[in-house]
Amino acid sequence: MSDSTLPGSGDVPTVLVQDGKGRDLLCFLEQLIPLDGNDYALLTPVDTPVTLFRLREDDEPELLEGDAITPAILSTAEVVLQEHDLTLVQSAVTLTVAGELDEPDPEDLLEDEDAEDDAETFELLVSFLVDEREYGLYIPLDPFFVVARLLDGEAVLVEGEEFERIQPRIEAELEEREATG
Repeated sequence: MSDSTLPGSGDVPTVLVQDGKGRDLLCFLEQLIPLDGNDYALLTPVDTPVTLFRLREDDEPELLEGDAITPAILSTAEVVLQEHDLTLVQSAVTLTVAGELDEPDPEDLLEDEDAEDDAETFELLVSFLVDEREYGLYIPLDPFFVVARLLDGEAVLVEGEEFERIQPRIEAELEEREATG
């Protein structure tokens, strides 16, 4: 774990998390939650997380994940973002954008009706064309949290079965802390 701090971050510790593919994501340490003899960290990315959608006329935007995000789409997104002095980063867990962002415009908001729980709201950052198809990079307006297990000074991304097992317990612990805090 890195105890470094960023200028202007209010001295909030940062943690570098790595996923199974070796990609890193620098995060702020928001909460430390001990469970079953392990320390779990609730983290928020230092850079702005973004979500990629394929935009279709007269239809709901389609969320793109995994193999659906092609190198051609990513390279075009990188060029478009560079025009705004922003940088696309293929981080662990999510794509992120580094650079100064403007405040959200209410007209650029999108609600994802396909979200499993409550509908999520996104703000359009940029849109672009690849092979005559329109895509958009959106910023989720709901907080974006990452869960990591701290082990021997390293932050290990919690995924799959372990995440499914501990997520409800972490949420319960956070609710308890909020109720007593």
